[in-house]
Amino acid sequence: DKRAVDEAVKYAMSKDVLLVHAAGNEGKDLEKSTNYPTRVYEDGSGLAGAWIEVGASGPDDDSTLVASFSNYGKTKVDVFAPGVAIYSTTPGSHYANHDGTSMAAPVVTGLAALIREYYPKLTALQVKDIILSSVVKPTHTVTVVENGQPRQVQLSDISVTGGVVNTYEALKLAASYK
Repeated sequence: DKRAVDEAVKYAMSKDVLLVHAAGNEGKDLEKSTNYPTRVYEDGSGLAGAWIEVGASGPDDDSTLVASFSNYGKTKVDVFAPGVAIYSTTPGSHYANHDGTSMAAPVVTGLAALIREYYPKLTALQVKDIILSSVVKPTHTVTVVENGQPRQVQLSDISVTGGVVNTYEALKLAASYK
């Protein structure tokens, strides 16, 4: 029910909430397909400005930096964050390594919470700007798979920022943000 979700998102925007959304795990280009929910309102009234769409990155700073399963998109995915072999809780009071953009999105959420804790006067849009402006941008290509074929691209070709979140740089930027 996109209409109901959009109403909730609009309410969150009115309350200065930053929404962080996992881009999905189908290895798809979101310029060509959609992963719901989206920041775009169905009624044509615009989009949720304080929304960060997160793809998953892997542990190595090489062509495998983008997780093979992560969705991507030049205008649809804002940033990448660690989402491979993330040690997390599981049912029954256990722990295990998990992969997914649903592991990457909490990394960005934690960073946003850290910024808002230390700099509570910053708005959701300012926190988004800080996170997106402080990414690390690799200079090498990364691999994505299209139609079953691997393709080398720049991270800037498959995301808005062309980067991976960086807590240290984000906190430095937040400290001097005007």
